[in-house]
Amino acid sequence: MSPAAMVPQTGLRGGGVVVAVVGPSGAGKDSLIAAARRQFAGNSWVVFPRRIVTRDALPAAEPHETASVTEFDAIEAAGAFSVSWRAHGHAYGIATSMEDDLRHGCVVVINVSRQVIDALRRRFERVQVVFVTAEPAVLEARLRARGRESDGEIARRVARAIALGRPSPPVTVIDNSGVLSDAAEVFNGVVSSYAPAGYGEANR
Repeated sequence: MSPAAMVPQTGLRGGGVVVAVVGPSGAGKDSLIAAARRQFAGNSWVVFPRRIVTRDALPAAEPHETASVTEFDAIEAAGAFSVSWRAHGHAYGIATSMEDDLRHGCVVVINVSRQVIDALRRRFERVQVVFVTAEPAVLEARLRARGRESDGEIARRVARAIALGRPSPPVTVIDNSGVLSDAAEVFNGVVSSYAPAGYGEANR
């Protein structure tokens, strides 16, 4: 396994499903997850664990828990992350509390790096990978609009997205180059496909 990604190997098998959202910076992963939060608000069978990140929370970014590098390393060393990785100069992790939700049959939606997909598939019995993408020009425009990266960083992120392409199957691909509501409808459909019996009838 790459040293950039760490997943404790416990052989856990739960009754729920992990919806692992991956994709390049600027593709709109946070926006789709936020739309799903609104769509499924009040439904206890869907959970959206917050990531723990070694970066201060930003107003326009995803809601996350902030940890110092020292704090993050200590949490990781204690085995308190289900998955953790490094990217773009920061460390990211998802707390093991998500595994309790899986044991109760929940759909657990997480925003992760594609570098941990294989490890997630080894660790959990049911993993639905959703690859969110957009045209290179759209990625560049969105990265410029959020104002967090330099021109060089933007160019590198867009070039990396083009070079990597889509993850290995099985994977659901969502093109979010256009109107967010169109992509959100597809993403919400993926999540609701794992809903408990009777959910569709109750929400008509």
